[in-house]
Amino acid sequence: LEPSNFPIVRSGHSSGDSGNDEFWGLEKRQSPHNPHRSQTIPHPSRTPRLTTQLDESYCRHTTATTMVQPGFRLPHPSTCRLVADRGGLTKRILQLLLLLLLYCSGFADGSWWRIADLSLDPAHFHRDNRSYELCGDTAFFTEHQRDTCYSNPELLKVIVHAANTAKYECQSYFQNNRWNCSAKRGSGIYYGNFDDKGNRETAYLSAINSASLAWTITRFCTKGELTTCQCDRIPRNKHSTKWTWGGCSEDIKYGIKQARSFTDPQENRTTSFGLMNLHNNEAARRILRSRMEKVCKCHGMSGSCTTRVCWRRLPPMKLIADTLGSLFDAAAQVKPVENKGIIRKLMRKDLEYKKVNKSDLVYIAESPNYCEENESLGIFSTRGRFCNRTSYGIEGCRLLCCGRGYQTRIRNVEEKCNCKFVWCCSVKCDTCSMRKDEHICN
Repeated sequence: LEPSNFPIVRSGHSSGDSGNDEFWGLEKRQSPHNPHRSQTIPHPSRTPRLTTQLDESYCRHTTATTMVQPGFRLPHPSTCRLVADRGGLTKRILQLLLLLLLYCSGFADGSWWRIADLSLDPAHFHRDNRSYELCGDTAFFTEHQRDTCYSNPELLKVIVHAANTAKYECQSYFQNNRWNCSAKRGSGIYYGNFDDKGNRETAYLSAINSASLAWTITRFCTKGELTTCQCDRIPRNKHSTKWTWGGCSEDIKYGIKQARSFTDPQENRTTSFGLMNLHNNEAARRILRSRMEKVCKCHGMSGSCTTRVCWRRLPPMKLIADTLGSLFDAAAQVKPVENKGIIRKLMRKDLEYKKVNKSDLVYIAESPNYCEENESLGIFSTRGRFCNRTSYGIEGCRLLCCGRGYQTRIRNVEEKCNCKFVWCCSVKCDTCSMRKDEHICN
């Protein structure tokens, strides 16, 4: 099964600033179909040459070897069948099957961060054919993002790392909520199937992944893992003579600019859902920029602080995830404002409250009921979830189990105990058998 046999998922009407195309290795050319529009294409010298053998019964084409370039569109998956390799289902094939399953079930619609469903390790990506192949494998990228991926394969590890980081932080923050960022406990599919539903959860997912991408690009630049960027320029010190800028400040402006050019062009600015995503993307980036930390180090004889050198550092991603989590609870419901039949902006639905701030999260539709199973939305209720019997919060059995009650299971577990420090230099512990009560929702 060739990776390029997967259909390309395209967004609706993409518009907006494409950002710094040079960073992504793209160039603009006049569209042959419409002289008034330009199209962004990979630079010819950086475009991979991938081939795929198309089976006649698979895609209703004459058997031929076709040159696949970014933008090549295959038939709808309903007209195709999988062509499995005789060698058996390897791990690679299983990943591709998962991609097709997600695409056919409607999970993927240009949501780049769903690449986290594959649980890939970004440390294994290099500027080689494997990076090119993954750009062709995934149905999660829009055409602009696929071109970006093809043209600058070193960025693929950034995208995968950002998606994995956002997934981890989302699950960590919501682990005790009815919606815990997982479609099912133990499943390889995350978040549920409501990418385009416009609810609070959609708002948080858009925001956390937007922030994670900007955060990751900035961090990778500082670490020297991207060849197109480096540390931030040292600004002039206008306010104080007690300290000076130095060291390697992390260039958050650069990270935000490049993240914006990757995520925002896919959104349709004439729809309420597109405007919602654009607002939440920018809100997350504003929060990330405002949380930048100034770190200083003293220099001088005998511990004196004759000179203090300072630089800017990214905040922990957990802090950003927690901040967005608090905004999730206070998110504002909005409605579209039309002018001559065209949606121009969004405004708060309940006018009794203050106007929406640029750093607020916004949503359009109410959240679904996470107490009951809904396979079409990827919701499997809270049955089987562990709960806290003594808590009155959302993690408590009374709320988390949605009134269905719970069962208590007694387990004997072995844990380290009676630990002592032994000179020098180790810690020795005994192994104790302990009884542990677990409460599970019905």
